Amino acid sequence: MGYLILAVFAGMFLMGFPIVLSILVPSALYIALNGFPIELIGQRMTYALDSFPLVAVPVFIFVGNLMNQAGVTARIFRFADTLVGRVPGGLAQVNIFSSLIFSGMSGAALADVGGLGKIEIKAMAERGFSRAFAGAVTASSAVVGPIFPPSIPLIIYGSVTGVSIVQLLLAGIIPAVVCVLMLMAATAFIAHRRKLPRAERWSRPGEIRDALLPAIPALLTPILLVGGMLLGWFTPTEAASVTVFYVIFISSIVYRELTMAHILYAAYETIKSTAAILIIVSAAALFGWILAIEQIPQSFAATLTSISQDPVMLLMIVNLILLVAGMFLDSTTATLLIIPIIAGPLHAAGVDPVHLGIVAIFNLMLGLVTPPMGLSLFLITDIAQVSMRAILKAMMPFYIPLFATLLLLTLVPELSLFLPKMIR
Repeated sequence: MGYLILAVFAGMFLMGFPIVLSILVPSALYIALNGFPIELIGQRMTYALDSFPLVAVPVFIFVGNLMNQAGVTARIFRFADTLVGRVPGGLAQVNIFSSLIFSGMSGAALADVGGLGKIEIKAMAERGFSRAFAGAVTASSAVVGPIFPPSIPLIIYGSVTGVSIVQLLLAGIIPAVVCVLMLMAATAFIAHRRKLPRAERWSRPGEIRDALLPAIPALLTPILLVGGMLLGWFTPTEAASVTVFYVIFISSIVYRELTMAHILYAAYETIKSTAAILIIVSAAALFGWILAIEQIPQSFAATLTSISQDPVMLLMIVNLILLVAGMFLDSTTATLLIIPIIAGPLHAAGVDPVHLGIVAIFNLMLGLVTPPMGLSLFLITDIAQVSMRAILKAMMPFYIPLFATLLLLTLVPELSLFLPKMIR
C-alpha cells in the first residue's frame, strides 16, 4: 500500500497537479481505504504545525519583507559597491558580496532575489553588463542565503530531524563564505576573459566610511542573532522576533523610511508566503506519517545500506537523490518528504546530522537555479526581463563553483562542523 501511495503522488505531480493536492489526495485515499476516521487528516496536519521552532519561519519571512520595504537593501548594496566595486567583475562582485550580507537578515534565497535583485540588475545594466548575466549572478549568489544564519530551510530541517537549530545555523557560516569566495573567484575569471566593466579606482577610506556608517545597523543584525543565541539570551525562534523589532527600530528611527503602509504590506506578503509554506509542511507531515506506518523509511534504509556502508559513498548517493528531487520539488517539500527517510541510515553509518543538514540544504538550494522547476530562475526572468534560455546560457559558468562547493562540503565535514564543535 505504501508504494501505491508513492506511485499516486508521483503520477499526480507529473500530471501537473499542485504539490499540496499531490500529497493530500493519496493520503486521504490511504486513510479511507484503511478505515481510519477522516478526522485523522485534520488532526495530523494540525499536530505538525504545533511546533515552536516553526514559528521562526513566518517571522523571518516578515523580516525580509520589512527590509525590502524600508530601503535597507539599497544601503547594503551601496556599501558593498564601495568596498568591492574595483575587484575584477565590478558590480557582479558587489552582487555576490551583497547577497552574503543580506542573507544575514532574511534567511531566504527568494527574498534575496526579490529584495536585492531589482537594485542589482538595474545597476549592472546601467554599467554595461547584459541583463542575462546580471540575472545569472543574482540567482547564483542567492543560493548562499539559505545556509547562512538566519536560515529558514535549516530551521525547517532542524524541526523535522530534532537536530539543534543553533548548531545548524552556526554550521552554515563557513560554507556560506566558501560558496561566496568560489563565486567571486569564478566571476573574476569570467570578468578577465570578457573584459567586464568595474569601478575606475579603489574607494578612498573616507568614501568607505561614508557608505559603512548607514549600513552598520543592518550589518549588526547577524552578529546580534548569532551572538544572542550563543550567549543564551534567546532561542532561534525568539531570535526571529528580536530581529523584527530590531529591523523596525532601525528602519523607522535610524533610517526613518518605514511607514505603517510598509508594515501592512510586508505583513500581507508574509501571510501569503507563510500560508504556502506551512500548508506543505502540514500535508507532508501527514504523508510522512503514512509512509512510516508502511515502513517505507526502513525499507529505503535497508536498500541504501546494502549498497554501501561507507559514509562518503552514502553521502554521494544521497546527493544524487536530492539533486534530482530539487529539480522537481521545492526545497520545503523535499526536506519534509525525503530527509526523514534518508537521515536514519546516514546517521547509523556515521554521518554527523549537522553535516548532513548543511549538505542536504545546500544541495536542495541548487534546485532553485536548475530547470525545470527552479523558482529563482523564474523570478529572475521576470525581474531581468529576459528569456529563460538567455538566463540558463548565462548561468552555465556559475554551475561550476556551485557544484564544486557542494562537493567540497560533502568531502570536508570540518567546514560545517568546526564552529558547532566549539559550543558542544
